[in-house]
Amino acid sequence: MGARYYLAVDQDTTGTEVVLFDEKWNVAARGNYDVPVLYPRIGWAERDPEEVWRSVLLAAAQALKVVGADTGDIISVGVNHEGESVVIWDKNTGKPIYNAIVWQDRRTARAADKLAINYDELVRKKTGLMIDSYFCATKYQWILDHVEGAREKMQNNELLAGTMDTWILWRMTHGQAHVTDASTASRTMLFNVGRGDWDDELLELFGIRRSMLPRICDSAGVLCRTDPDSFLGICAPVSAVLMDQQAALAGLGCVEPGMVKITYGTGSFMMMNTGPTIIESPHGLLSTVAWQLEGEKTFAVDGGAYITGGAVKWLKNTMGLCESVDETARMADSVPDNGGVYFVPAFSGLAVPHWDSYASGMMIGLSAGVKKEHIVRASLEATAYQVLDVLEVMIRDAGVKVNTIRCNGHPTRNPFLMQFQADILNMPLDIPQISCTTAFGAAFFSALGIGHFSSIRDISEMWRPALRYEPNMSRDQRDYLVYNWHRAVERAKYWVE
Repeated sequence: MGARYYLAVDQDTTGTEVVLFDEKWNVAARGNYDVPVLYPRIGWAERDPEEVWRSVLLAAAQALKVVGADTGDIISVGVNHEGESVVIWDKNTGKPIYNAIVWQDRRTARAADKLAINYDELVRKKTGLMIDSYFCATKYQWILDHVEGAREKMQNNELLAGTMDTWILWRMTHGQAHVTDASTASRTMLFNVGRGDWDDELLELFGIRRSMLPRICDSAGVLCRTDPDSFLGICAPVSAVLMDQQAALAGLGCVEPGMVKITYGTGSFMMMNTGPTIIESPHGLLSTVAWQLEGEKTFAVDGGAYITGGAVKWLKNTMGLCESVDETARMADSVPDNGGVYFVPAFSGLAVPHWDSYASGMMIGLSAGVKKEHIVRASLEATAYQVLDVLEVMIRDAGVKVNTIRCNGHPTRNPFLMQFQADILNMPLDIPQISCTTAFGAAFFSALGIGHFSSIRDISEMWRPALRYEPNMSRDQRDYLVYNWHRAVERAKYWVE
């Protein structure tokens, strides 16, 4: 018998990466395919669900081709995804009734605000979440209210709904599996964390039928099997489903309470493992399910910045201020400071600790002496400042001392950003040897789900740091920079009418 592989589908906001890990947990092959985010109106963000599925097929085919893998060489499949993006489709035709609404989308912000007046405490008590358009429920509600005939089809049990994991698994199994895991369900505003199931009172509040929603499973375990006719000839167990942040938490070995990770990407997301304890945060952090194994939940507290790396891509693709994201470190280092420029990239509002859906992206401190290098530097610094705001709240609300943070994502390859982040946090940052950490977490969970590991703690022995950044900025300089960052944030708030 030849080489065999664990296959991980890492489906994120901008596309899909499929990674094959061999039986010694080396990265054997990777395949990538981009999916454009569509912006039909200001504040809206969508993707074509068919293109998402196509990206999975093409990325998987590319990875298999790299190593010449046979379809029978796949041991198991693990899927992670970006979480709060939703799609509704006709279960008879298999066709989406509307584009997938992406987690960044803010079209339901006003509707969420109105609901929050009377129901925010109820939702918090049941789900651990605040009412916000970031989560799934108001997105489902919008599609049902705005697509002609949708509610009638729902009443006739002709519709299915889900996040991107559910859609991908439904397609992988030729419509045989309509499932999700508890970590994903906990981000919908429809999941009763205490009971571990969809909540009838919340379903009624948002006008959603239970029959539309997927069955909730453990994060590891055989959920279904891929259909060879639908998935490149592969017939293998799908034995893990996780949200991307939870997969990264596991992939970085943060499996003990109090351990913290940061994932840098389009946005930057921080998560702390809190074990069996649900943290109630008065400052807007989210209590969420990290994973569920054999019916037992591990919890986490979560906070993020919507736009960090996405702002750098905007400088490149829209503004033309740099030729590649990779050159931003050199540009930032070519000037001694930010030139007095602060960039608040609130393109989709502000998350923790502000929760302001009406904030606007803003650049302030511009003068005739400002160069494009200053603006690029300010965009990288904005990532570090936003992460600091989240970490300070997390440490305060969880009551846990944090000494080191583990980090993943493409921006961790940027030495300027990582050093500045360590300086602003005044804390060491560890970068892993396995760069595709999120996919690694999903692949490990899939191996756990078919019994190739006995405990989630086995992943701790596989953690290897490749690089550490130590802080070296003076307290006075750090305080000065953070003070001005907060001045800039206050000026960006409540701008959109």
